[in-house]
Amino acid sequence: MKTLAFFNNKGGVGKTALVYHVAWMLAERGVPVLAIDLDPQSNLSSMFLTEQRLAELWNERKTVMAAVQPLVARSGDIAPAHTETMSEKLHLVTGDLGLSRFEDLLSENWGKCLNGEEGAFRVISSFHRIMREAAARTGAQLVLIDQGPNLGALNRAALLAAQHLVLPLAPDLFSIQGMENLGPTLREWRAGWRKRIEEIKGSDLDLPGGEMRPAGYVVMSFGVRDKRPVQAYDDWLNRIPSTYRRAVLDEDPANSPDVDHDPYRLAALKHYRSLMPMAMAAHKPMFSLKSADGARGAHLEAVRACYDDFLSLARRIADVIGFAVP
Repeated sequence: MKTLAFFNNKGGVGKTALVYHVAWMLAERGVPVLAIDLDPQSNLSSMFLTEQRLAELWNERKTVMAAVQPLVARSGDIAPAHTETMSEKLHLVTGDLGLSRFEDLLSENWGKCLNGEEGAFRVISSFHRIMREAAARTGAQLVLIDQGPNLGALNRAALLAAQHLVLPLAPDLFSIQGMENLGPTLREWRAGWRKRIEEIKGSDLDLPGGEMRPAGYVVMSFGVRDKRPVQAYDDWLNRIPSTYRRAVLDEDPANSPDVDHDPYRLAALKHYRSLMPMAMAAHKPMFSLKSADGARGAHLEAVRACYDDFLSLARRIADVIGFAVP
């Protein structure tokens, strides 16, 4: 099983839509996928599910919050997470607005891990163990993680469970600054986790490796004029490769290529404009829209182009993190 997080501490870059579409594309190509919504805003769950079904799951307490509730109540360890079946190859662990209540406990126990307290490690490793159990039960080969745009304790625990990390970026100042913040934070979290796991001895607790290896970045929703990015974005686009190397990879950015020739760029996805509202209404990915969903004429051409874009991205991700996509 491989775990992959999509994360940027700058919001509004299309991260959740990216997770949703990559999950569906991989599942449609035969890769068993588990998507887990660790954003208290639950936007990924809202994309997958109708409002009625989401309300039922919240009322029945079939969410990720129910899985960590024994830890919050200090009454036991994690419970198995309910997995919603989206297709034969795709399952979802539903998000919950109540998940933000878990943040204080995660923050409190991060420090306690330095004392080697097994209970603290149970809290910090909870997302990792929830994913492992759910993936084993559903047969998932890949877990895709969605989370909110901040550098708090909730996201730290989520990212510790991720072997790989994809950064969705917009060609703007905020994404550049987001990388400046994220890179040092990832290195601090990795080092902090290594120090902590040295303190626990004689335990058979399943702990995450805390790798968080950057797999590359995706430039989202760039403007196009005559098949080229509009001039207003050029400067920001071409600052991405050097900033990614320096801030995220901690490498020498000298002689960085331009964004079109950067091997760390996994894809550059344009704005699909009116396809997204149609997809949201139909609760299906943009590349699966049909005439009955309102995709007619030029929209159908855009649907086909969207399919090609996401298939290319899925295969690129697979190459980088090491699995096959038909």
